[in-house]
Amino acid sequence: WLRLTTLPSCYMLASIIAFMTSLSTVAQSVSLLGILGPMTVVAQQPGKLQPEVHPDLWMQECNSSGCSWERGSVVLDANWRWINKDGQHCYTNDNTWDPAFCSDPASCAESCGIEGADYAGSFGITTNSDKADGVNLTFVTENKYSTNYGSRLFVMDSEDTYKMFRLKNREFTVDVDSGSLTCGLNGALYFVEMDHRGDWDGRANTAGAKYGTGYCDAQCPHDIKWIKGEANLLNWNSTHVPPVGHYGACCAEMDIWEAN
Repeated sequence: WLRLTTLPSCYMLASIIAFMTSLSTVAQSVSLLGILGPMTVVAQQPGKLQPEVHPDLWMQECNSSGCSWERGSVVLDANWRWINKDGQHCYTNDNTWDPAFCSDPASCAESCGIEGADYAGSFGITTNSDKADGVNLTFVTENKYSTNYGSRLFVMDSEDTYKMFRLKNREFTVDVDSGSLTCGLNGALYFVEMDHRGDWDGRANTAGAKYGTGYCDAQCPHDIKWIKGEANLLNWNSTHVPPVGHYGACCAEMDIWEAN
């Protein structure tokens, strides 16, 4: 759960207005226990085979009168999702783009969709019955189709928009249970300056925040498969670790917690 508290001006934090929260982990088992403190065109489109149902994440907002619970949710980054055309892989198991569907960035977006996520079965992401116990993230998740490693989640304030944390003159803290996090693995929570609709514009991107699009950070990652409604497949290097494309996704970032 998450709590934001309004503080006297003498405790004013640096302005971080309009930043998104991104919960990113490569942890074997990380449980977020609490955050305490007070036209018809070519388009990046959603898939049709798996419904998208966001796991709950409860938050609290506090002021001088007390605290109140607020029900939010989290969404899986589009980079982890199955990209397909009527059940056929557009992005293949050998980390390449199938030229039958993805001969260029625009045609790939027109042909292929990013699928809804099976959060528990495919990605090891679960919520707890107690609203104060947050979200559990698992590093390795095996299912009958594949083995998945890690996840990256964003906090939502509706089905279609990321939560904007306006922290000026407010307090933000977090508690994380990393007791099962083994040596060599890392868990992280940070703010990044993503568009609150995930670059959805109804034209080039019709998937949007509901499907976890629009990620960026200060490292300008080139492994992002979709950038502003087009596939990042130009000069795609499938042997690089991780595989990377020509373009990077750059924006401001502020790390809150990155540790083991």
